[in-house]
Amino acid sequence: MAEGGAGKSGEAPATVEATMTIKKAPRAEVEELPKAIVRRVVKDKLSQLASGGEEEDVSVQKDALLAFSESTRIFIHYVSATANDICKESKRQTINADDVLKALEEIDFPEFVEPLKVALEDFRRKNAVKKSGSKGRQTKKRKVDELSTKNGEDGGDGSDE
Repeated sequence: MAEGGAGKSGEAPATVEATMTIKKAPRAEVEELPKAIVRRVVKDKLSQLASGGEEEDVSVQKDALLAFSESTRIFIHYVSATANDICKESKRQTINADDVLKALEEIDFPEFVEPLKVALEDFRRKNAVKKSGSKGRQTKKRKVDELSTKNGEDGGDGSDE
């Protein structure tokens, strides 16, 4: 999320919302959520709710998808602005996950906090596995390079050691 910035008059806007209002005209297309993703999320959830977990084809009108998309965009802006305020109160410039969790509680959505904590923990666990896996490959590659250099396979540049 943008960390404030100077408006056209040179003054810093009071909130993130003010910044977005100023920049909204040239960036209107950028702020839209991908329609295909919104459609998939809405249809998946509605089909689960309609049939108790079985797949059922649910149709959603274009204007309803637009309403879902716009509602989601507004919700993201609201949570972002609140998390930004929490961050600034802590005299920091970078919003972290805890700021978002506190923002959800502050705007009266405490039921989202636990599922989000579970998703964050899962995300962090997967990233830790990815990082450890990529470090392992780099270490193996270095060992192979070191062994080939020790065995005289120095890349074939013709030099004798």
